[in-house]
Amino acid sequence: MLKCLTVFYKFLLMRCGFFQIALWCSIAIDSQRYNADLCAMFFKTAFRTDPQTKELYIYYRLVENYRNILGDTRQRTVLSIGRMEGIKPQELWAVADGLNCLYRGEQRLFSDNAMVERYIGSIWERLVSEKKLDIVRDIHFKESSKDWQKIDMQSINNKDVRELGAEWISLQTLRRLGVDIFLQGHGFTTEETCLALSHIISRAVYPASELKTVSFMQENSSVCELTGLSPQSITKDRLYNVSRKLYSLKDSLEHYLSCKTNELFDLEDKIILYDLTNTYFEGEMRGNRKALRGRSKEKRSDCPLLVLALVVNIEGFIKYSTIYEGNRSDSTTLGDMIDKLRLSTSELTHRATVVIDAGIATETNLALIVEKGYDYVCVSRSNLKKYSCIEGQNPVYVQDHRKRKIALVEVQTEHQSDREYYLKVSSEGKALKESSMYNLFIKRFEEGLQIIAKAITGKHGIKSYDRVNQRIGRLKQKYPSVHRMYQIELEKNQRDVCLSMHWQRINEQETAMEANQGVYFIRTSLTGRPESVIWQIYNCIREVESSIRCLKSDLNLRPVFHKTDEATDAHLHLGLLAYWVVNTIRFQLKKEGIHADWREIVRVMNTQKCVTTTMCNDRGQTLAVRCCSQPAPKVRMIYAALKMKEAPYIRKKSVVLKIEPNEKGRVEKQVDTS
Repeated sequence: MLKCLTVFYKFLLMRCGFFQIALWCSIAIDSQRYNADLCAMFFKTAFRTDPQTKELYIYYRLVENYRNILGDTRQRTVLSIGRMEGIKPQELWAVADGLNCLYRGEQRLFSDNAMVERYIGSIWERLVSEKKLDIVRDIHFKESSKDWQKIDMQSINNKDVRELGAEWISLQTLRRLGVDIFLQGHGFTTEETCLALSHIISRAVYPASELKTVSFMQENSSVCELTGLSPQSITKDRLYNVSRKLYSLKDSLEHYLSCKTNELFDLEDKIILYDLTNTYFEGEMRGNRKALRGRSKEKRSDCPLLVLALVVNIEGFIKYSTIYEGNRSDSTTLGDMIDKLRLSTSELTHRATVVIDAGIATETNLALIVEKGYDYVCVSRSNLKKYSCIEGQNPVYVQDHRKRKIALVEVQTEHQSDREYYLKVSSEGKALKESSMYNLFIKRFEEGLQIIAKAITGKHGIKSYDRVNQRIGRLKQKYPSVHRMYQIELEKNQRDVCLSMHWQRINEQETAMEANQGVYFIRTSLTGRPESVIWQIYNCIREVESSIRCLKSDLNLRPVFHKTDEATDAHLHLGLLAYWVVNTIRFQLKKEGIHADWREIVRVMNTQKCVTTTMCNDRGQTLAVRCCSQPAPKVRMIYAALKMKEAPYIRKKSVVLKIEPNEKGRVEKQVDTS
């Protein structure tokens, strides 16, 4: 009897199971209302026996439709669910429908059935955590915040690619310095302020003429996009005008930037560096009163020149600048500068030290510096011949940046005052360089003498006594540092015709020359300071030399093509404003251990671009996405050192809607921007 009841019970389970299988099949058939390409999911069942209780139970699997390479619909198991206790067929269909809605990112109505919601949540979590889905919509089953579109891959196109990185850090630097606020407070309109910032940034990133700058801003750079200007509105005349307007604020703007950098970076301007450089013009420049001929430091004395004087602190920030005529000597410019120095430096400055080069260190200028309440450090204009070392004082040894030894010792002279002293500097590196140059000059001088001697004994050579002396004189003029070591004798006949020429070195002169190689003298009013401190202060002169080198090479301050004084002054002043941006960036990078020059920084930063990507979706709309490229590791390191944002924006999207005719048959274009 018991055996018969067991068989009947199994028969009922089988009948029930068959009923459920039929229902599952109906659910699967009903799910065909979903497109098979959308991978509609449904449940399948199988009967299994519990190994412990030996009872039959229903095992559930989540299955999806897909198409194979031949286009036939097939099925595959997505997830093995196992037992689903107490669920009914209608609830099972609701679970499958909820999972399909989540997968497609569609909105669904939440069921009042707690069991259905619980199964949807648990199964979806397993699908996401086990990475069973190609696309994850939203783990928390809320309306998706992502913008999913069906895109035609053949329609994707990139356009309007612009350089971004160098322009972006330059703009953030100008805003950090408060230049935009300063200009608006001095009569600049919003558009003029944006144009001025764009012009300064362009000069820093791409130093060129105004005509080429227009092409750069319209075709290559994103500077107009960053400042909010229309690139088509930029013309060379507008750039000329804004440069002149910036130059009208030269003194007040320099004073503001000087104090602003002191506040930002906690500088005191205890050491002031002063030096001059000159730039040359292309053309005759007859309408330019300052364009005069003089001694060019670039060996371009054939061109009209212009002298630029700079007062710089040891961090490289300009304190004051002025423009002189091209024939102005270095020693006559210090008087104009010293009166404006106090106004261009911090109020905390008290008895600052002025470091100058030998060309400016005349007795009159040094007395003027002391009279105005400053100290000075400079190189002696001439090598001391009569000096003595202090008894009992041993040399102090320091090293240069190449780890070469330098000896420092205080010396005394007959004519020095009580408020100054001389420091003798003996440098191995300088001696090696001078010895190499000395040997090269000797070689070339002797080659010149041999050419003259060969012409005297040759068949058609120059033999006239006067003309031979002229040739020797020109050779001595060419090599003034070595001709003193030679004694030259000419042998001639009664007709003043040279017969031969002989020369020999003077050993005493050569010995004295070799003894003075690598030796120079530092003159200072800083009495009582250690020798190593004086030497370090003087070496700060390298900073102003670096500033001038940056202006001439990196910012292309030479040559000048402008024909009038006003345009020339505005051109040079714009270069100085660009230098403020460059030095502020490099100063912050140096503090973080990045010592690259400006051209290298621009090259690295210009690997970051902004680009517009266009594509078409399945609704006939054209999507345009404007975004910034991800910064490379070196670019990201520079952003981190400067503590700046990595991009001005993440992305900008615009949608051009599908074009359809209106009631009158006219086509109207609609644009949706987000």
